[in-house]
Amino acid sequence: MSYGKLYLIPTPLGEYAPETVLPSGVLSVLPGLKVFVVEEVRTARRFLSAAGLKGHIGELEFHELNEHTDPKSVESLISLFEGRDVGLMSEAGLPAVADPGSLLVAACHRHGISVVPLAGPSSLMMSLMASGLNGQSFAFCGYLPAKTDERRKALSAIEKRSSQERQTQIFIETPYRNDSLLSDILDVCRPDTRLCIAADITLPTEFIRTMKVSAWKKTQTQIGKRPCVFLLLA
Repeated sequence: MSYGKLYLIPTPLGEYAPETVLPSGVLSVLPGLKVFVVEEVRTARRFLSAAGLKGHIGELEFHELNEHTDPKSVESLISLFEGRDVGLMSEAGLPAVADPGSLLVAACHRHGISVVPLAGPSSLMMSLMASGLNGQSFAFCGYLPAKTDERRKALSAIEKRSSQERQTQIFIETPYRNDSLLSDILDVCRPDTRLCIAADITLPTEFIRTMKVSAWKKTQTQIGKRPCVFLLLA
């Protein structure tokens, strides 16, 4: 059986023209694909229309893979690759990074299907670049626990690990809990620990700032319900 390739297609981090952040080489791949595995079909259609496929969306085939997908069902998506290439897209940024699309990538490797990563924006790497923190050693911690007590324990452990290893710790939160997380960071972490808040990356409202916890306490900063990355170096 002859399989096609899996193209990992980056998408913008907000609502703006794709060509402002995506290389022309990435955009040139899209017209050649007819099958897409996506987190949310409506968002994917809107992106592809803006990326040059307007008027041809009805010709495309979409399959959803998101946090509600049963991991066991991902194996069935391999049949999509019979004689054709497939595109994988996240809701925003790079697919398969802090994203359920990694399940499909793993399945492709098990079946010997070629995986082709394409260049695009990563909020995690862009925030690290702009933070001024340690870019030689860093770790992505994903989402912290939602419950306050557990989250505070996790922050203490993260700060301790950062101090011991001199390692930047990167983590994210559901936007409506951003300010609660920031409040916990300021309560739990030591005054000299450096914290970077990177919100709305690549958008006109972009905010990226690194200061010591003691300095953040004086600002009364409110992040609000914006996509945000937190970086910490003790």
